[in-house]
Amino acid sequence: MPKMDEAAKAAKIDGLQQELTKLITDVRTETDEKKKRKMIAEIGKYNRQIDKIKSGRILSRETKRDLIAYSFIAPNFIGFCVFTLIPIVFAFALAFMKWDGSNPIQWAGISNFVRLGDDIFFKAALKNTIIYCVGTVPLTMIASLALAIILNQKVKGRGIFRTLAFFPYVASLVAITSVWKMLFHPSKGPVNNILLNVFGAAQENLPQWFSGGLVLFSMILFSVWKYMGYYMVIYLAGLQGISSELYEAASLDGAGTWNKFRYVTWPQLSSTTFFVVVMLTINCFKVYDIAIMLAGGGSGELTTSATVLVYYIYQKAFIDWDLGYSSAVAMVLFAMVLIVTIIQFRGQAKRERT
Repeated sequence: MPKMDEAAKAAKIDGLQQELTKLITDVRTETDEKKKRKMIAEIGKYNRQIDKIKSGRILSRETKRDLIAYSFIAPNFIGFCVFTLIPIVFAFALAFMKWDGSNPIQWAGISNFVRLGDDIFFKAALKNTIIYCVGTVPLTMIASLALAIILNQKVKGRGIFRTLAFFPYVASLVAITSVWKMLFHPSKGPVNNILLNVFGAAQENLPQWFSGGLVLFSMILFSVWKYMGYYMVIYLAGLQGISSELYEAASLDGAGTWNKFRYVTWPQLSSTTFFVVVMLTINCFKVYDIAIMLAGGGSGELTTSATVLVYYIYQKAFIDWDLGYSSAVAMVLFAMVLIVTIIQFRGQAKRERT
């Protein structure tokens, strides 16, 4: 800021002070909350300008504090820009291009998106992903909530049971999928042996758990078992935040177990359930590792009945090297997650208003 003589400085301060006084008077009479907040922010700006002129500092105290704060944020933000933001922007642009990773990039317009309508493998991957989400989200939510309610009671050994329920989430995915594949092996697994020897199922009718029409069902069951312990912990935190006075008041009104859950527990867990549903939905749309480990076989390739969108994106990008088309599929996945998340946020806001 250029140096001013004392007269110019006094005149500048006087002008700002008059505007500040008028603004303070207007704030007192303003009824619109939005305009009032904006005017209060303007008052702060005027005060900083006056303080800056009086002190003669190039940078105000608030600006120095902001620069220090930004210096702490900068390393993480730079890493985010380089490794996340720029690739995302490039993926958006690449969805309208044709590129195989070695030859020059060519403009393709919306042809990559037009191809989606005739791609039977994309349709299969989209259908499988939606079925997986629709099956996994409610079942995981119900199982984790039921576990949380049971293990929130004063039952003997509940610490051990909480640990056992949480263990699948922290265990190695490779190890637990190997165990599942052994348990549900078509000919050697104990599950099919029980069906054969106890329930008398014919050998040729024994289910093929990781192929054909049952593969999605197996993926859903495995995902519920693996992730319900994690969301159980989240629900436990929500349950322990509910005041016991609410249950006492419900008991005085003659409420039974079901009514206590319906009118006390469930409404109080509204925010927790919203978080669980949003996180579950996003994670289900991004499923890849579970599909590869359970249904990939020795080659790691998925059949049409088990293909999900993230696997299809990987296949088109790094096996077929059709990077533009894979980016278009990724944009479809991004749009689906965004739309579902917006709907969930709006539904939650509506419930909170009512």
